[in-house]
Amino acid sequence: MELNELLELLHQGRLTVYPLGVLSVVVFGIAIERMWKYRGVEKQTRELTRKLVDTLVRRDLSAARTLCEASRTPMAEVFGEGLRWRNIALEDLNEVLHTARQEMITELRRGLWFVGTIGSLAPYIGLLGTVVGIMIAFGAIAESGDAGFEVVSAGISEALIATAVGLLVAILALALFNWLQVRVGAIQSTCTRASERFVQALLFVEAAPEPTQEVSGGDLSPVRG
Repeated sequence: MELNELLELLHQGRLTVYPLGVLSVVVFGIAIERMWKYRGVEKQTRELTRKLVDTLVRRDLSAARTLCEASRTPMAEVFGEGLRWRNIALEDLNEVLHTARQEMITELRRGLWFVGTIGSLAPYIGLLGTVVGIMIAFGAIAESGDAGFEVVSAGISEALIATAVGLLVAILALALFNWLQVRVGAIQSTCTRASERFVQALLFVEAAPEPTQEVSGGDLSPVRG
């Protein structure tokens, strides 16, 4: 099939093909932007967690805050929120981190609802075009009184094109939606484990006695960073 013939077929189903074409562009735009957003998040989160735990073990809270402020990883804001709270119950700290993580995940999911919605609605939009094409075909039969192929071909072509485009957009949108959902789930799991390690490090800072050093006269005084 030549390009001109394909364009002509698409034009015949313009009632649904053009809207589906616009929606597919939006879907791909959102998907590409989200893919870029998710790129390297898990690796960066693990690296930040490792550096942060090492810093907290040294009881250097100032350096820990600096790490969080310098990092562009979404989880850095969650860690920064946890560092702002001191001497609170473990349940309260976990609740603070959970709330911050949920806000982060909500931001990561931004736009995915649209991709999933188009994946669900595209077949019905195509079906609308199918119904319109069939109506055109029957209208042509009623007008001419002839049920020959030449009479109904335009309406049937419009119906088939609308169905095909609707299914194609739905398949691509749902595939992208499911893949993005899996990526968000993997990031969420990584962030949950990172929060657990972060809490353990904070508990160590709170529970462990400050190191001491001997000063003149034999007195022991806390080491101040």
